[in-house]
Amino acid sequence: MLRTEEMLLNVGPQHPSTHGVFRLLVKIDGETITEADPVVGYLHRGTEKLAEDLTYTQIIPYTDRMDYLSAMTNNYAIVHAAETLMEVEIPERAEFLRVIVMELNRIASHLVWFGTYLLDLGAMSPFLYAFKGREEILELFNELCGARITYNYMRVGGVKWDAPPGWIEKVDVFIKEMKNKVKEYDNLVTGNEIFISRTKGVGGYSQEDAIHYGLSGVNLRATGVRWDLRKDRPYSIYDRFDFEVPVGKSGDLLDKYDCRMEEIRQSLRILQQAVEQFPSEGPVMAKVGRVIRVPEGEAYTQLESPRGELGCYLVSRGKDKPYRLKFRRPSFNNLQILPKLLKGENISNLVAILGGIDIVLGEVDA
Repeated sequence: MLRTEEMLLNVGPQHPSTHGVFRLLVKIDGETITEADPVVGYLHRGTEKLAEDLTYTQIIPYTDRMDYLSAMTNNYAIVHAAETLMEVEIPERAEFLRVIVMELNRIASHLVWFGTYLLDLGAMSPFLYAFKGREEILELFNELCGARITYNYMRVGGVKWDAPPGWIEKVDVFIKEMKNKVKEYDNLVTGNEIFISRTKGVGGYSQEDAIHYGLSGVNLRATGVRWDLRKDRPYSIYDRFDFEVPVGKSGDLLDKYDCRMEEIRQSLRILQQAVEQFPSEGPVMAKVGRVIRVPEGEAYTQLESPRGELGCYLVSRGKDKPYRLKFRRPSFNNLQILPKLLKGENISNLVAILGGIDIVLGEVDA
């Protein structure tokens, strides 16, 4: 009888497949993973504690650096919580701009996942195609708010800058071009036999497990649970748009891939409607004081980020700074199922399963 000796393998904390500073302690018996222990905290900056000494406007740049692939949705999380307590009515033009930038950011985030995930699996070309498409979105953001990654765009009461002349027309052109690019991505990857063999039936789990672990976003919908906060608990003006919520069946890596690619198409669908309905004029900021003072009370608001439910729990004592701020970070919650998914798997599937979750370490650690 062949006997093997158990080996302890360190993946990280500096490893290209982890997409950030993350350590995974893996015990293997031969080529089979017997135990996996994620070690997080390398990027912990104390954002929630720091917020207690910051005004609401000063907190916004800190949210940029949580999920740095989707900073617009992070910006919205904090201002939406403050606006809920203040009962502020947001100008319609500002609401449209918010939806447009959040959906553009969702597409950009999914393109980063698409490109880097295929790179992890050994395919170089999709990475180049994906980042070329993402670059067009970053240029649109740069023109709108002067930044490519950390935007600091949202404000309590609206947005910091109106769209410059011709910007909405450029978004319209991008939508049409990206629809064709998604077809190119499909031709490159979707029907590829090698890709299917690496993802179909790998890393799957049940709806019960997904709910038990508190998963959200694609990691939940890949099991067949049709839950999207833009549909089920609409915020901003999402209730005005017609779009579908893509779901999978088995929760495996292929289902996650299919869901994210279809979400790009649905985001383009939302963007097309938003561009067509965009108000020709109007303010982009409500009438709020220069010093934001949120009334005493507490509120929990939630939104659908590219990685799932991003929640913001805000406690105010009526001052210009929050008494307590707590974020529900989807990457942190989604990561919790990783040890269960890896146990009993072949070591060759480790990177594929980890990448399929789509974590951002800035959000895991906060």
